[in-house]
Amino acid sequence: MKICVESIKEAAARMNSSIHRTPLFFSRTFSEMSGNMVYLKAENLQRTGSFKIRGALNKINNLTELEKEQGVIAISAGNHAQGVALAATKAGIHSTIVMPETAPIAKVVATKGYGAEVKLYGNGFDECAALAQKLQAERGAIFLHPFDDPHIISGQGTIGLEVIEQLNKAEAVIVPVGGGGLIAGIAVALKEIKPSIEIVGVEAEGAASMKYSLSKGAIMSIDSAKTLADGIAVKRPGRLTYDIVQRYVDSIVTVNEEEIANAVLMLSERAKLIVEGAGAVPLAALLNEKLPYQGKNLVVILSGGNIDVNTLAQIIERGLVQAGRRIKINTQLEDKPGQLHQLLGVLAELGANIVNIYHHRGKMGIELGVAEVELDLETRDLEHTQRIYKYLNEKGYKTEYLGFEN
Repeated sequence: MKICVESIKEAAARMNSSIHRTPLFFSRTFSEMSGNMVYLKAENLQRTGSFKIRGALNKINNLTELEKEQGVIAISAGNHAQGVALAATKAGIHSTIVMPETAPIAKVVATKGYGAEVKLYGNGFDECAALAQKLQAERGAIFLHPFDDPHIISGQGTIGLEVIEQLNKAEAVIVPVGGGGLIAGIAVALKEIKPSIEIVGVEAEGAASMKYSLSKGAIMSIDSAKTLADGIAVKRPGRLTYDIVQRYVDSIVTVNEEEIANAVLMLSERAKLIVEGAGAVPLAALLNEKLPYQGKNLVVILSGGNIDVNTLAQIIERGLVQAGRRIKINTQLEDKPGQLHQLLGVLAELGANIVNIYHHRGKMGIELGVAEVELDLETRDLEHTQRIYKYLNEKGYKTEYLGFEN
């Protein structure tokens, strides 16, 4: 099967009534911050919470009746699992999803809720793949690859059709990159309709397998793929996706963990959108000047919003620290009445909000007559943080910045 704009249009026609045409929001905040006109394509509001339902539906819609009778099987710890589960259930066929035992409980429950038979096995992709191959051989089920499949890629490309219909004046589209299925589909759709449009991919620094492969001129594997953006933590890009990216994508950039965390935080706070780490990487690239655009009409693809609440809490805290809005400091006081009250008064005057306070007396290494105080503070920004730190030291408080560990 050839992946082209026609195959993508056919996919759109098949799934028209089964997916949401997700909104494209103009963001004044991010436009002002980046010096561009920024539009957010909210695939986090898609059915199952991510774009993955598009590819899964298109693949299943293209199965023969015999193949449907055999059922489908997939490997996933998150979005692909839920997309396949719902698409299979809608088609009235059986789906088996092999998920690692470490998969978040919420995602396991959601996948079962969409109608799949879930098998928990092992701790990673390779172990899951071994069980999936065994089950596939036993049952004759059709394996649904998460990204390296023509129908999957064409399904994801329907996002590109929506973008050009919603914003014909778009000049560049910024897309998350993991295995490459999303950016491959979007790139084919947009470049074949509007060749002048630029397509930029964004990977996490800790999982930049596509950028690495392109730099080597061949598909390569990376040793590890560890990142907050778990949805794009892929060690090796696909064969089909690599070829399409090489042909159609203008550039790929990377963002670090702090930049990802801050983008998740900004989307939650300023755009009122809950977006997972993988979905936030395009905005992270834009806000951290990784892209050479000024005064352009830019579309940022927010690919999904399926984020574990514990991970969200960690990301938000990390983002607050990165933005200078959460600090932990240590200082020492004379161990006598009124000293702590006086310190808290100073912090109140400086506009710092105290989240936690730890008062230690008689701690090893501290002089007699001295108490150590650790404070978690909420602050406005980096400038406010620096002003507090400087003022305390000027007032004689021996203050040390501790930071946070996540």
